Amino acid sequence: MMHSDPNLSSTMTDQTEDEYGLRNSSASAVGTGMYGRMSCEGSPVMMSPWNQASPFTQTEWSNVDENLPQNGLIGSLVREEGHIYSLAATKDLLYTGSDSKNIRVWKNLKEFSAFKCNSGLVKAIVISGEKIFTGHQDGKIRVWKVSPKNQSSHKRSGTLPTLKDIFKASLKPSNYVEVKKNRTALWIKHADAVSCLSLNEEQGLLYSASWDRTIKVWRISDSKCLESIPAHDDAVNSVVSTTEAIVFSGSADGTVKAWKREQQGKHTKHTLMQTLTKQETAITALAVNKNGTAVYFGSSDGLVNFWERDEKQLNYGGVLKGHKLAVLCLEVAGGLVFSGSADKTICVWKRDGNIHTCLSVLTGHTGPVKCLAVEENLEVSEQKDHKWIVYSGSLDKSVKVWGVSESFIDMNNMGTMQQEQHVISHSEVVMSDGSFSSSTGGASSHQRG
Repeated sequence: MMHSDPNLSSTMTDQTEDEYGLRNSSASAVGTGMYGRMSCEGSPVMMSPWNQASPFTQTEWSNVDENLPQNGLIGSLVREEGHIYSLAATKDLLYTGSDSKNIRVWKNLKEFSAFKCNSGLVKAIVISGEKIFTGHQDGKIRVWKVSPKNQSSHKRSGTLPTLKDIFKASLKPSNYVEVKKNRTALWIKHADAVSCLSLNEEQGLLYSASWDRTIKVWRISDSKCLESIPAHDDAVNSVVSTTEAIVFSGSADGTVKAWKREQQGKHTKHTLMQTLTKQETAITALAVNKNGTAVYFGSSDGLVNFWERDEKQLNYGGVLKGHKLAVLCLEVAGGLVFSGSADKTICVWKRDGNIHTCLSVLTGHTGPVKCLAVEENLEVSEQKDHKWIVYSGSLDKSVKVWGVSESFIDMNNMGTMQQEQHVISHSEVVMSDGSFSSSTGGASSHQRG
């Protein structure tokens, strides 16, 4: 039985660091801070070419008993070729990215197709129509196109930024910016790993977050980089765009920021609207509900905090305590919030107003849960009981598929999870240890562990 730990904000143990490869951001090509950021790609064994399998080796899903409880495992795929870092689900297809240089496509729990890139670790995948965008450790965003005649055929159609735009930008000295002491680079290029991608299909925009501390804004129609936002003081681990012209970003510097998108003539401009939190532990995951009224952020201390938006601003709502180790991924679907953690579990939270109840804890992974994707199960969903298919990718090299019902409550976990609520003024932010810090004030006196 899982119990929440009142000392979650304490410094992580050496065992935790070994388990999922905690790296200090000073290893970044551009970062000089001392904040931790979650990754596992630095291991020489994992990066070795001898540790890779063929991209087209067929692997079967193992199925469990069909007489399932309402919240339970549907199937599991054990992949021996690489640790799973990214997932994207669309209709009946699932895309998985790993550190094996392969992107696989699954249909009906069986391998459907695979395509290979030469960039190594695939840290993010998003899908827009027939285009698939992948973010990579080498700082590039690659664009793939699905053949309209053959859904299993994927071909690379470009890279962001395009070679043409790189050449044009390189002709102007003003297009070079400092990314590290005595080092400059074009502002349209990421100078470090792309950690996250987020689509705004209504506006035709793609947002990319990077360990180079910036967020870049791309126009999907012509692959142009419209803006580079110097967003944080350390690696940006997550970015989420909403339909309300607000973009949220979370960083290893311990802050979550809300950016307002504005159209200034022909140009798109993002301005800082509000800094939601300024804490000692790294922000490792972000998720926003469908209408953009609630934002959740997970951090390296195992907590999930959330903020709620009214007509004027975002206000702190509370904290969900369900994990013993870092929260590595978050998803919101319907009235549910899913949090995946380095403690190898997935907590399923149900939101009722601003109160969250833990419906169940999904266990079965033998490594940290690095990524999640959720799709509604339209075949069995009812008007009063939405059912969801949840995909979880782990550093144990497996993808697991779960069936989750909004009405199911696991009584074994009732009372073991906590939600704490605080009433604070909008000018204050909550520190991970429960103290408060002004969002407009100077640097926190708390030191990083």
